[in-house]
Amino acid sequence: MRRLPDGFRLGAATAAYQIEGAVSEDGRGRSIWDTFSETPGAVLGGDTGAVACDHYHRVDQDLDLAARIGLHDYRFSIAWSRVLPSGAGAVNPAGLDFYSRLVDGVLARGIRPVVTLYHWDLPQALQDVGGWTARDTSARFADYAALVAGALGDRVEVFTTLNEPWCSAFLGHASGAHAPGVQDAATAYEVAHHLLLAHGLAVPALRSTLPAGRQVSITLNTVNTRPASDSAEDRRAARDAELAQNQVFLEPLLTGQLHPELVERTKLVTDWGFVHDGDLRAIRAPLDFLGINYYNPHLVSASRVDGAQAWPGVADAWVVPEPAPVTGMGWPVRPETFTEMLVALDADYPGTTFVITENGAAYPDTVTAEGVADDDRVAYLRGHLGAVLDAVDAGVDVRGYYAWSLLDNFEWAWGYSQRFGLIHVDYATQERRLKRSAEVYADIIGAHAL
Repeated sequence: MRRLPDGFRLGAATAAYQIEGAVSEDGRGRSIWDTFSETPGAVLGGDTGAVACDHYHRVDQDLDLAARIGLHDYRFSIAWSRVLPSGAGAVNPAGLDFYSRLVDGVLARGIRPVVTLYHWDLPQALQDVGGWTARDTSARFADYAALVAGALGDRVEVFTTLNEPWCSAFLGHASGAHAPGVQDAATAYEVAHHLLLAHGLAVPALRSTLPAGRQVSITLNTVNTRPASDSAEDRRAARDAELAQNQVFLEPLLTGQLHPELVERTKLVTDWGFVHDGDLRAIRAPLDFLGINYYNPHLVSASRVDGAQAWPGVADAWVVPEPAPVTGMGWPVRPETFTEMLVALDADYPGTTFVITENGAAYPDTVTAEGVADDDRVAYLRGHLGAVLDAVDAGVDVRGYYAWSLLDNFEWAWGYSQRFGLIHVDYATQERRLKRSAEVYADIIGAHAL
């Protein structure tokens, strides 16, 4: 049995559009995911988040289950359009009240709330005037952040500005696989910068509003990239992919610079003219920790092979299959690559504190009258939490780990076809059941040991 470090926090995470439902209730405005999921062919099976897990109406039941697992922390996101239906201007009191009651419910069960301000669901009203291609959206985000901090900051200790801005930028604007469905690499890099600027403007807005001692962070989905062979072409493809996924965000956030290698390698795509004087200084606003979401490694080739997937926004870079067990999403399971990535991040950006804000796996559950068996998920969670502890043993400052996800939910472009939850949700009846993984996770939390 491996003891967890003193003070190491274990939690679980969700996102508003994936679980809340109630998309047309109590004054909520539309988001880009409402529009995108209603677009024919955009989401597998034509699924939408209109009902999702009906968390909006079942919040007490869900928090009771979180308490049964014994979570230290519950990470959830605020739906911007539920609070500000037009993205700016008039506040929706019912929306703020929902999140205030949610925070109170989390605290009442002895759990610490961890708030994410943006998990991909931009108000459609802002998209209609340019979305993240418009610099003004960054300023509107800072206003929204200050508003939420003023309403919840007396009780919430931890605020995260953005979740996985790479997905918003590159899946949303390069591949078009996510909302708003744009397919243009140059736009993706501009959006990535405006997302970072939004973070940079929001951090001082948060700090000037929040009581002293509150923590402010951002969450990135950094990846472990490895070349498919030792050829110069594959090594270049892997490096291009790493720069466009990791360094495009890490360098501005942690050094206040654009990575010169990234700028050079993307000169045929963009001239970076959207970066204005003072932007990088603002983006480097000090963080209390860096959130890391990690699911699987990426084997990268310069050549397309059977089963390969193009890397969004990067020419001649393909993620290719590798010999490893895979999850229901087809993602390879290699926990040791998690350790490798954390150790590399620590070496490249020494002195950084990390929290693992998402880690989990989709598998088809076995549902019987006796319970929900998900042995593959149990093995995945044990293996990857062990990989985090290996990184801690190697000297990386990791302060916590959150399983993705508390609930089965609307899994973006995959609709309801993939289940990541510790809690099984029957979407027809909305019945909840703890899975075996939830029981094992509860044991780990109770013993504070793996």
